[in-house]
This record gives sequence, structure tokens and C-alpha cells, in this order.
Amino acid sequence: MLRRLPLKPLFLAWELFCSGVPKSKIALDLGKNRETIHLWIVGIQELGLMEFLEKYEMAKTGSRTPRKANPLVKAWIYQIRERESDCCGQKIKYFLEKEHNLSLSVPKIYQVLSQKYQIRSKWKKNKQRGPVPHPESPREVVQMDSIDFGGVFAFTAIDCCSREADVLIAPELTSQYGQRFLKQSMRRRFDGFVQLIQTDGGPEFKDKFTDNVRDYCDRHRISRPYKKNEQGFIESFNRTVRKECLGWINYQTSQVTDCQEMIESFLDRYHYHRPHMGLGMKPPLTKIIRLSDI
Repeated sequence: MLRRLPLKPLFLAWELFCSGVPKSKIALDLGKNRETIHLWIVGIQELGLMEFLEKYEMAKTGSRTPRKANPLVKAWIYQIRERESDCCGQKIKYFLEKEHNLSLSVPKIYQVLSQKYQIRSKWKKNKQRGPVPHPESPREVVQMDSIDFGGVFAFTAIDCCSREADVLIAPELTSQYGQRFLKQSMRRRFDGFVQLIQTDGGPEFKDKFTDNVRDYCDRHRISRPYKKNEQGFIESFNRTVRKECLGWINYQTSQVTDCQEMIESFLDRYHYHRPHMGLGMKPPLTKIIRLSDI
């Protein structure tokens, strides 16, 4: 027996359809979506009016049993999360498709993650970010910065378009090492010359650095003080270096070589393995397979 739900729109929709009224006009008159009206009509045509109404009523009552993720799939998600340095849901989706040929929605991945991890972001929404460079092709803008690790310092650089990056570990935060990093990164990563190199106003990017920087770019721009958003790409990369490689601890000067070895391993993974959301979930670079390697 049909119960309490107001089924009058269903009857009206069927009567209007039988009278030759177009589905779009029925949807407009009843305040429904045209696709909803179409599904009603098709269902009544296949099952008959009374059987369809009974099925419709039963579908609207009672609670549905929530779907549960396969335990194996959950294990894969947790394994990828831990292996890839607490990566986001989009990157987990990428690795599930690549390694297990499994397509899972990002919301579902976060639903599984929430059962084991605290994943709520600490960043405030709708926070003003300020202007940042928006290059259209590689080698237009390279941002440079440095990270303080106590007894050692990391000089960092990133191409804002291709996301290629470089890091040099140094025992001092001086313009001498800034100039050394400039030479290394431009020759190793950025084809020797770019349109714009942007740094902050730190001492490591003055004197010897500024004496040589125009050999590698058309223009050197210093970001405005207290406007870290202007260095958004390199600030984001610096967080990745801390999170996925050197962490938030301090190192001794004697550990420069060890830290550089860790950085080289990280850069290899960053460039050829780790997917980047800004690149459509692809790594910045692809390994070239030589015949001698086969």
C-alpha cells in the first residue's frame, strides 16, 4: 500500500505525458529537472504505473547501507600515503591508477584516510595570497630562496612553469655560496639562461650573486619584503624539501655531504617519480632510456 509521500507529481507527469505534453514542458510546470521527468516516464513505461509507484515509494523509505571500501584497497591507500610522505588524495589516486589499475574518487580516498589519519588542513580558506608570477613556458621565471637547517643551509631554485628544481647544501649563508648555486643550477637545470630570476633580499643574493646573476638572465627581480606570496612557487617547494627529505631538524656543518646525498636522491624522485598537481598529475621530467641501459 502506498504511503505518505506526495506522489501527485508522478501522476501529473504521467497524465501530461499521455496528453502529448513534451517532457521539457512537464519539467517546467512541475518544477523538476527534465532528466527526472524522463526517468519517471521510462520507468512507468517499463513497469506499469502502479508497480513503478510502489518501487519509487520503497526506494524513498529506509536507510541505505553505506558502501565499505575493500580492505585490500584501504591497505593500498595507507601504504601509498606512508610511502609518498603523507601525500594528498590526488596523488594517491594517481598511484592507484598507475600501480593497481584502480580508479577511485578523491572524496572516497579521503574518506578512507580519515579512518586512520588526521587530514584536516591547518590552512585558512579564502586567505589572500597576493600576486605571483604566471609564466606560460619554461625558462621564463626561476625563483630562488634558501632554507636554514641550523649548521647547514639549502639553496633552492624552481622553474615556475616546468617545476624543475635544484638544491645545493652549503655550510654558510653567504653570497659566495649563492653565486656557486646560481652557476650550478643554471647549468644543471635551467639550460644556462632564463628571462627572469627572482629572489628575496637576503644577503646570500647580494654582492657576488648580483655581480654574476645577469650572466644567466635578462632581469633580476627582488621580491617585496614580507610578501612571501610573490615567492609562492619556491616557498611551496621549500615545504616539500622539508616534508619529504630533510625534515624540520637542525644539522651539523659536518653533515653537508650527507645532506647533499639525501637531496640528490630526493631530486631524482621529485623529477621522475613524484606526480605534480600543477602539471596534471605528472612528474616534471621523464627519464630518457638509452640503448646502453637495455
